[in-house]
Amino acid sequence: MTQPVVQTPEPGYLRGLNPPQREAVLTAEGPVLVLAGAGTGKTAALTARLAHLIATRRAWPSEILAVTFTNKAAREMKERVGRIVGEAVEGMPWLGTFHSVAARMLRRHAELVGLQSNFTILDTDDQLRLLKQLILAADLDEKRWPARLLAGLIDRWKNRGWTPAQIDAAESEAYANGRGAELYLRYQERLKALNACDFGDLLLHMLVILKTHRDVLDLYQQRFKYILVDEYQDTNQSQYLWLRLLAQERKNICCVGDDDQSIYSWRGAEIANILRFEKDFPGAKTIRLEQNYRSTPHILGAASGLIAHNGGRLGKTLWTEHDGGDKVKVVGVWDGPEEARRVGEEIEAAGRRGTRADDCAILVRAQFQTREFEDRFIAIGLPYRIVGGFRFYERAEIRDALAYLRVIAQPADDLAFERIINTPKRGLGDKAVAKIHALSRAAGLPLLAAAAQILDTDELTPQARRALGNLVGDVARWRMRLGELPHAELARLVLDESGYTAMLQADRSAESAGRLENLAELTRAMEEYETLGAFLEHVSLVMENDGSEEQAKVTIMTIHAAKGLEYGTVFLAGWEEGVFPSQRALDEGGQASLEEERRLAYVAITRARRHCFIFHAANRRIYGQWTSSLPSRFIAELPADHVDQEQTMSGGESLWRANWSERADPFADVARGTGRGPGWRRAVTGGFERSPPRVMEVKASAVSLGNPGRGDIAAGQRVFHSKFGYGTVAEVEGNKLEIDFEHAGRKRVLDSFVDKA
Repeated sequence: MTQPVVQTPEPGYLRGLNPPQREAVLTAEGPVLVLAGAGTGKTAALTARLAHLIATRRAWPSEILAVTFTNKAAREMKERVGRIVGEAVEGMPWLGTFHSVAARMLRRHAELVGLQSNFTILDTDDQLRLLKQLILAADLDEKRWPARLLAGLIDRWKNRGWTPAQIDAAESEAYANGRGAELYLRYQERLKALNACDFGDLLLHMLVILKTHRDVLDLYQQRFKYILVDEYQDTNQSQYLWLRLLAQERKNICCVGDDDQSIYSWRGAEIANILRFEKDFPGAKTIRLEQNYRSTPHILGAASGLIAHNGGRLGKTLWTEHDGGDKVKVVGVWDGPEEARRVGEEIEAAGRRGTRADDCAILVRAQFQTREFEDRFIAIGLPYRIVGGFRFYERAEIRDALAYLRVIAQPADDLAFERIINTPKRGLGDKAVAKIHALSRAAGLPLLAAAAQILDTDELTPQARRALGNLVGDVARWRMRLGELPHAELARLVLDESGYTAMLQADRSAESAGRLENLAELTRAMEEYETLGAFLEHVSLVMENDGSEEQAKVTIMTIHAAKGLEYGTVFLAGWEEGVFPSQRALDEGGQASLEEERRLAYVAITRARRHCFIFHAANRRIYGQWTSSLPSRFIAELPADHVDQEQTMSGGESLWRANWSERADPFADVARGTGRGPGWRRAVTGGFERSPPRVMEVKASAVSLGNPGRGDIAAGQRVFHSKFGYGTVAEVEGNKLEIDFEHAGRKRVLDSFVDKA
């Protein structure tokens, strides 16, 4: 008698998975690379794979190494697996971030690198303090060779898996004329003496141990039956070497990632790690997750067409079962303020259709771009929040600059004076400041007045008296100039003469350039207000306008901060050459940086579920100067079938198609190292212009930051502007004109945008 076939019920963790996701879960043995495109459910697949290994008894939870990049991702994975397999997940000591897992290992073997198991992990402040001590002991000028620069170099060397002995002369030359390796060695020796390490040491020490102690390597190769890695495209060289060593014996390693979303080279990520996976593990199986559950076909089509222009990629094609939806909308505007107005109008219109504010996001390439959006949203009462950073006026460098301005406007502002008294460092210690406070309280004087009075006493050391005297004198001189100079110009003068600008210029960390950009944007914003007092009042109102925490708010953030997030409607601002792609990135990295910038654009577009808007402006204020802008080359690379282009500027032909469609090889100039993109030639004015010139509104002569002006337009001249119409020139300042237009009122424009009437 035939026995009935008993159907084994399908495990719950497989339900709802598409065929490639199932394959990623069930291909348990051997090396596996899961190429998971944006929005393709890679977390679900990775979690189900982990649950499958435990549920099928292939390994105990303690025999699986699962590493992520963030504590949030590790918690989410543990919670999801826990819901599937129950309490067994509590026995997963090796599920966590790279650093947390490496720290757990290192505490077991600390003596092998000269540490004790109870070593301390230094934070950034402690690390900088220690490096400053070593720089001082080496008789170096910390202002010329700042600790942050050395910390950044050491972090880069550790990310590459290099010990002090492996630093060659060329690398060492990057600090203090060749003393980088020496100071790195002293730093490591000092850390060991303190029984401490920094975050980079957690992986570096374990690399050294695994390479030099075969018994330890054997222990972990036998322990870990399976290895799972999330966001493999973001691994640095040290993490890559660590994983490769641990996986070489069993080769049961599954790496999940997306080469098209590798956007963190500036913090050590190596896209080559994911590109060479099949060479590192011959016979590896590559599984592509291409069904997108997030976005519409037009959004995916635009993103896929754009990223296809990159050469160094493994390739995949995203698709979705969603309906077509709206095309990606490209909007050309006149300038940055109009961009902010248009975005605000679109969000308000979406709100009237039922879209919540917190389902809208504005993504920018650089932090300084947020300021105009913040000011506009404050003006119209649209609630917003900044993610991944402070609101513009809350950033430390902005608060410092505002404190100087507040003291100039109101000498009795003690809180502001306290902030600037030793910023930048002037050699005024806590004792000196305490004596000024004591005199202020005893005499009932503001701190600035007390500081001026204490200079006539012997209360302070000669060095402190000299430093304080310089500050008091500077404030007095700046107050006198308040009536002589425009307040924005005075602010630039104060930042220079106080040493604040020089302090940031000497700080060669990745953040310092952004801080200088923010200060330039601050002084630019001041020009919109008649007086310093009016501007400071505006800032106070902005700072007070927090709104309810429970209130739905529009999100404003950088594209880097948006990775992994999604929104119904996304506004991508500032898609112009020099802003995005970033000119600084192109100048420093050439073709490799161009491809990373394009990956960043791909990430930006794929954050949108239903609606995606891309804005570019014909004019933008950068570093306090008006510049004419060409639309980003990325706009021309978007497939026309997936894009609606709206041009609010005058001119019939599509501005961006006209600029970028002529050349067969649009990357040749960048590959040659010019960094200026296709079709540029050096202009007589010292700027750059198109050849041949086919731009209607954006005239090439105005691209230079230092354009001296045409010289053929004088006050009283009647002129015509394609947007504002007829007007009469009121004032001429270089290449900038103040024009009284018949219908638009007084406007400040570049002379290259007008013609004699």
